[in-house]
Amino acid sequence: MGWLWAIIVGLVLGMIAKAIIPGKQHLPLWLTVILGMIGGIAGNAIARAAGVEATSGIDWWRHIFQLVMAIILVGLGDRAWTAARRDSGRAKA
Repeated sequence: MGWLWAIIVGLVLGMIAKAIIPGKQHLPLWLTVILGMIGGIAGNAIARAAGVEATSGIDWWRHIFQLVMAIILVGLGDRAWTAARRDSGRAKA
């Protein structure tokens, strides 16, 4: 069930990140989910390093770190995806 939960969290984080980033993103859903999962893992690591890994109640700081990392990764991933698609289009011509 751990992998299923990671996919669900990745989907949610990735979709929230896409909604927050201005403009249209061109990432496919599978890549958005993967980047959201990586953002969640990286956010957990940052929260652990900051000393807010586990708190009583809802771990707001941990969730904020996760979302910020997902936003950064989805933004960078979208730029890379768009550049790669643009370059592959030029190579065919």
